[in-house]
Amino acid sequence: MDTNQYLELFIDESKEHLQSINDRLLELESSPQDLAIVGEVFRSAHTLKGMAATMGFQDLANLTHKMENVLDGVRNQKIQVDSAILDVVFDSVDDLEAMVMDIADGRTGERDVDRVVTLLHAIESQEAAEEQDGATQSILQSNAAQEFEIDEFAATVLEQSHEQGLNNYVVSVSIRDDCLLKAARVYMVFEVFEAAGEVVQSSPAVEELENEQFDTTFQVLLVTSEESDDVKNKILNISEIDDVSIAMFDIRDYTQSQSANETASTIEREETPAALSQGNSKPQLPMEKQDKKGKQVANKTIRVNIDRLDVLMNLFEELVIDRGRLEQISNELDHNDLKDTVERMARVSGDLQSIILTMRMVPIEQVFNRFPRMVRQLSRDLDKEIDLQILGADTELDRTVIDEIGDPLVHLIRNALDHGIESPGKRAEKGKPTRGTLQLKAYHSGNSVFIEISDDGAGIHRERVIQKAISNRVISEEQAANLSDKQVYELIMESGFSTAETISDVSGRGVGLDVVKNTIESLGGRIGIDSDLNRGSVFSIQLPLTLSIISVMLVEVQDEKYAIPLSSIIETASVKKEDVMHAHNKKVIDFRGKVVPLVFLKEVFETPQTLEEPPYYSVVIARRGEKMAGFVVDSFIGQQEVVLKSLGDYLSGVFAISGATILGDGQVALIVDANTLIK
Repeated sequence: MDTNQYLELFIDESKEHLQSINDRLLELESSPQDLAIVGEVFRSAHTLKGMAATMGFQDLANLTHKMENVLDGVRNQKIQVDSAILDVVFDSVDDLEAMVMDIADGRTGERDVDRVVTLLHAIESQEAAEEQDGATQSILQSNAAQEFEIDEFAATVLEQSHEQGLNNYVVSVSIRDDCLLKAARVYMVFEVFEAAGEVVQSSPAVEELENEQFDTTFQVLLVTSEESDDVKNKILNISEIDDVSIAMFDIRDYTQSQSANETASTIEREETPAALSQGNSKPQLPMEKQDKKGKQVANKTIRVNIDRLDVLMNLFEELVIDRGRLEQISNELDHNDLKDTVERMARVSGDLQSIILTMRMVPIEQVFNRFPRMVRQLSRDLDKEIDLQILGADTELDRTVIDEIGDPLVHLIRNALDHGIESPGKRAEKGKPTRGTLQLKAYHSGNSVFIEISDDGAGIHRERVIQKAISNRVISEEQAANLSDKQVYELIMESGFSTAETISDVSGRGVGLDVVKNTIESLGGRIGIDSDLNRGSVFSIQLPLTLSIISVMLVEVQDEKYAIPLSSIIETASVKKEDVMHAHNKKVIDFRGKVVPLVFLKEVFETPQTLEEPPYYSVVIARRGEKMAGFVVDSFIGQQEVVLKSLGDYLSGVFAISGATILGDGQVALIVDANTLIK
């Protein structure tokens, strides 16, 4: 079967199942007695195995099968969950994730998993050994007991006899093959049983035994006060008896075993069709959760490739161009019917634009989901106790932002755990709980999304940061004297600040945070730091809701229109030419007590000179972090939300331009990259 058409679906769903397994395993670690969680993990693993086998990725299926065996042992209470076993299962999931990523990269998904397989097999073997220790008696009991269908009356008799201290045995008797009167031998054996105690049940039934409707072996459930060896010897004294085996019978074990078998059968019936259905199975929910609401959600959701949404967005932009042209024509013709039609079209297309942008929004949960596992592993590696709290995981962001924000967050969380939160011993010395808290919080505010990473660790030592910044020549002593606390804390994100020496001397952060800052700023966001010594730190990230639609200030530079992102703008101003000063061969202005250099956009973009010089400068005051600049333009048009379009590979390197947008009248306006112009 050609499965290539299902490959993309297989990869997406495999990732979902692996994420689900990760999440449930973390829950299981905190609630090891909750077998319902094990059932969920088992179902995800089982579905993944079925999908992998169907798609022909046998290595993936085999490793999942090995992991599934261990989970099955846990589910049937043959294996006791502990951290060591969960470590092995987590390692298995890591290997499975690596194999899926390998497949996603167009390879075969093959991977050296001998170590994990050996560990999984060792867990299974231990289980088998423990069962073996319980030994042949239990196996005999189990095998023999399978012959009986014990009704409620017999179960009551067996329970009462056990409570009275009597022995419950499963006795299996084999008569020689050449025995001519099997019914007579059965009669003699039953006489021994009745002398020793009471036969509760037999298999086959007594009537069938009397009519010789059995092969050579039959079993009975016997309640007796005698020891098993005595009963066995009495039966072996009967002629033509070939063998007798006796095992203890526990009605409680029998009842539990029957319940487990029924549950397993139910799960198998639920999963098998889904796992083998052309690789397009959905995540399997527990039966009790497959309620009406769940079905409705499933029916209302489809999976759409992000590339298709990009194509849809591009087509919509073409529609906007035509809409602008139509509006212009209707104004020129001044035809009422045409005007009404164009206005209606403008409203509908505006709604359409909103819907398309909404379709690209996804919960930030997709990023946050990876952190519980990461924090667990890091806390073990660092020998620290960490309580991770996640708030606002359902906050939505544009998919393009989601794809970019993961790595910076990983960096910040690693820093918080490594350098922020102290070891349990140090925390105890400071009178803190030995268990540190790391909180990850996301929320909407205006047109931005805020993500906060806060901890209750050591905080940042202000004076040490200043001394290191001075010694590394990031700032001078004079500058240090005028810095606020917030400005001092943000020094640790300067590129010149991050050295190996800094890491050991500064009791806070300092490893590669300049990379984090640059990444966030490249997304049009900002990062700020607040800290309280010995109480903890908060890293606050502000991000635009989407990179596809941004709020801009439209300006004119000569006859050309440009868009400056509002996120970079402090305010606009009109400056008289006589107020412009010179410093270091540059034109500057005094803006609220600060010297701000002027950047003439017509010179930067080399726009043709078509307008006369005005008597004053129209200036857009923009900032990048704490640095500011005044962009000189010819006129302000106004604030507007525009759709950001890439310039494509051919024009990707244009200086100080981050993209373009199509205005309502169909004109193209270039979007100014303010961060590049501010030095």
